[in-house]
Amino acid sequence: MQSSGALSGIKVLDLSRLLPGPYCSMILADHGAHVTAIEDKRFKADKSFFKSLYRNKEHMTLNLKKQKGREVFYNMVKDADVFLEGFRPGIAQKLKIDYKTLYNINPKIIYCSITGYGQDGPLSQEPGHDINYLSRAGVLDLIGEVQGPPVIPGVQIADIAGGSMNAVIGILMALHARNKTGEGQYIDISMTDGLVGFLTTAKTYKDKVGHPPGRSNWILSHRYACYNTYETADGRYLSIGALENRFWEKLCIYFQVPEYISLQFDPDYRKEIIDYMRHLFKQKTLAQWDAELSGLDVCYSRVQNYEEVLKDPLFKERGVIDNSKNNSDDPSTICVPIKLSKTPGSIRKKAVDFGENTTSVLENLGYSQGEINNFIAEEVI
Repeated sequence: MQSSGALSGIKVLDLSRLLPGPYCSMILADHGAHVTAIEDKRFKADKSFFKSLYRNKEHMTLNLKKQKGREVFYNMVKDADVFLEGFRPGIAQKLKIDYKTLYNINPKIIYCSITGYGQDGPLSQEPGHDINYLSRAGVLDLIGEVQGPPVIPGVQIADIAGGSMNAVIGILMALHARNKTGEGQYIDISMTDGLVGFLTTAKTYKDKVGHPPGRSNWILSHRYACYNTYETADGRYLSIGALENRFWEKLCIYFQVPEYISLQFDPDYRKEIIDYMRHLFKQKTLAQWDAELSGLDVCYSRVQNYEEVLKDPLFKERGVIDNSKNNSDDPSTICVPIKLSKTPGSIRKKAVDFGENTTSVLENLGYSQGEINNFIAEEVI
C-alpha cells in the first residue's frame, strides 16, 4: 500500500487566503500533493489566518509587488502543476501572475481562480462573503422557519461546498485531461455558481408541483412530520428522516399510532401529526430517546453539538476525529474524510506557522543565504 497519497508528485502553489482556497489546497495536500502557500508578510497579523488549514503544507512570505518577488515566483512556476488564487478579477493581471503570463512560463500549469461571482458577468467586481453568495443563489431563502427570516447557517456552505470542493473537482479533472493532452488549462470557480447547483431538488419539486418550494415548507424541509426536527424534554433536539413509508410505518407502530401510516403526506392531517410528534418527543430527554430509537431503523439521529461530535465513537472509529494530539497541537484533529484503499490520504505534518518555510523554500530554489538576506532587507520576503 502506498502511503504518500494519490497526488504524490503534484506541486501546488497557493496564493489564496481565508477559507475557500486554503481548504481546497489542504485536501490536495492531505492526499500527497506538495503544497506551498504564499502570502505577503503584511498579512501576518491578520486574524483570518486559519492555521489548521495549513497542515501538510509549506508556508512562505513573498511580496509579488516587487520585481524580485515576482522573479522568485516565476522560478517556482516553472515546475509547478497547479496554481490557486482567490483575488478579485483583474488583480492577478496587475500583479503579472495571470494565466497568460504563467502559461508562457509553463504551458502545463493548471490555473484555478476562486471568486464569489466568477471572472466575468455584472457582479465580477462585487465583494462578498458566504452570506451574500447563499443569498444570491437562492439557498438562504430556503433555510429557516416558514414565517421567519432566512437563517444563516453556522458553517460556511458557499466557501467550502461552492468554492473549495468545486475547485478540487476542477483541478482533478484538469490533471486528468492534462495526462491526455499534455497541456494545462484555466479553471474559473464561482462560489455562487456552485450554490445554484444545490437547487437541483428544488427544481425537481417545482417541475412536479408547479411552484418552487417555500422556506421550511416542502417535503425535505419541515413540512411533514416524517422529515422534521423535534425538541426533547431537556431542551435538546433530534431529527427524524423517515421519508420512505416503510420507515414511517415502523415509527408509527412503535408509537402505537398506526392510523398515521397512510396519512404520512396527507395535507389535511399534516399539522395534526406534527403537533402530536412535537408533544410526544417533549416527554423524554434526548438520552432517553437515543436509547429507545437507536437501532429501530426509522432514520433517527440526535442533533449533536461540536463537543459531542469530537467524542463520538463513530467518528473515532472511522478515523475522522483524532484526539491523540499526534498530528496537531489542538486537542482534537479533524482528519481526512476521503477513504482511498490503495493511496490513502494522511496528516503527515502539523500546520505550519505563517512564513515558517520561507528560507527553506528559497534555499531549495538555489538562492544563497546572502541573496535571502538581501530579500529580507529589500522587503521581498
